[in-house]
Amino acid sequence: MTLLSRLYGVRPSPSYRVRVRHDVAIPAADGTRLLATHYFPAGLRRPPLVLLRSPYGRGNAADGLPRLLAERGYQVLYQSLRGTAGSEGRFDGFVIDPADADGTLTWLREQPWFGGVLATWGASYLGFAQWELAAREIPEWKIALIQDAPSSFAHPFMYPGGAFATGNALGWVQLVDRMFAGGHSMIRQVLGLAGASRRLRRACLTVPLLDADVALTGHRVPWFREWVTHGPDEAYWRPTDHRANVGRMPPVVHLQGGWDDFFLPSMLADHAALVAAGRRVRLLVGPWTHGRGLYTRAGLRDALHALDSVLLGREPRTGVRVMVTGSGRWTNLPSWPPPHEPTPWFLHPAGLLGTEAPASDEPPSRYRYDPHDPTPAIGGTQVGWTSGRKDQRALESRPDVLTFTTEPLAGDVEVIGPVRVRLHVRAGNPRTDFVARLCEVDQRGRSIGLCDGIIRLESAAEVADIELWPLAHRFRRGHRIRLQVCSGAHPRYGRNPGTGQPLATAGELRPSEQEIFHSADRPSAVWLPLASSPS
Repeated sequence: MTLLSRLYGVRPSPSYRVRVRHDVAIPAADGTRLLATHYFPAGLRRPPLVLLRSPYGRGNAADGLPRLLAERGYQVLYQSLRGTAGSEGRFDGFVIDPADADGTLTWLREQPWFGGVLATWGASYLGFAQWELAAREIPEWKIALIQDAPSSFAHPFMYPGGAFATGNALGWVQLVDRMFAGGHSMIRQVLGLAGASRRLRRACLTVPLLDADVALTGHRVPWFREWVTHGPDEAYWRPTDHRANVGRMPPVVHLQGGWDDFFLPSMLADHAALVAAGRRVRLLVGPWTHGRGLYTRAGLRDALHALDSVLLGREPRTGVRVMVTGSGRWTNLPSWPPPHEPTPWFLHPAGLLGTEAPASDEPPSRYRYDPHDPTPAIGGTQVGWTSGRKDQRALESRPDVLTFTTEPLAGDVEVIGPVRVRLHVRAGNPRTDFVARLCEVDQRGRSIGLCDGIIRLESAAEVADIELWPLAHRFRRGHRIRLQVCSGAHPRYGRNPGTGQPLATAGELRPSEQEIFHSADRPSAVWLPLASSPS
């Protein structure tokens, strides 16, 4: 029995001995040779097969899932995408060659051990690959299990709110480069972590940004250069947009995300699209950053229940189940978002936040944003180990960050749903960003960041509407609600040069004097999705 099964309390009954075939060659539709590892339970004839397609290598210490599934009575085909881990061809970032899936399915149907029942599983890129798989009709496909992965990349990941996700893009470049340079060896990748954070920080400040790949890795990375050269609405991104495949997804889809994952808004949009397309969908959202939810008891048990139910002929769970952070409580919801009351909390002079609208014409709050010293991000939805909910006090001590805070709450306030901010603004430089971040301040003064969002303005504007990450959270009695307002969250959202020059080649940085209004005729506010009325 695998260690994962014991550790997470998912011991199979019965448990099968696992057999493994290494370096199985599979021809893509264009003749490219792809490699896979085939796991199968001894003594079972043509059991259901779970397909995993990955660019991250096979057979390293992190690959416990295939054995866990095989000991439960499933076959697993763990395939390396072209250009990775011995598969021929060229790896092209988030552009997956359709010949890989076309050839794999043709080959699979010819195998005597394939019984005609297919499932797919995977997190992050392995989840994204499932959306690409749905570009063709697959009658054998019964269920897709997708963790922390979107159906498209341009707007949600690369250009959230119109700002390039410099730190996350380069963080992934560094991860993949370290993986390729180390021959997909886990030991070599761990050794490569030495100094990685420092190199990433420096690379994110490279001017022009087009050369950040060389600063980070020592060589050009073609697909990174495409990312920074092409805006999110350009034709380059079309092969990475698989939203139109929703009608060819399997009958059952299990989605799992985390409140602090950079893909969460995309997954929630995918959930709505799948439900509208008539799929039976299970949505699980927990208190996790990217990739951390699968190997938890809650995440693994829920996913395995879905897989077992579909492949063994039982009724799978559907609906929405989320962790309400701040309470430690899992709750079932009728839908996402659930019924709620979007309630404005208004910004006031002297850094106050409250439910009463401004009644007078007070002067605006001001700060200066300087891209030479960009306002940083602490925690949040970043790639890597620095992500998550962190104390924001060091950030809030900067002169380029405004805070607006309630009085201590007289009772618990629970919010579940989308969060948005409208700022009435005046910017000295019309090409600028505005960032809003929602925090909870405890009795000791710790300000914990919960969610944030950004909007990039390319011309003069008097209003900045910002969509923050969605939330399910309980603010505790005696705590305070705080909204940060600033113009940067570097490198999570790359700094805005402020010149209007192309992102890739901009070589000049221009500061901006910012004003945030909170008067009767220009009320700025954050709208919280109240599940219970504020006290």
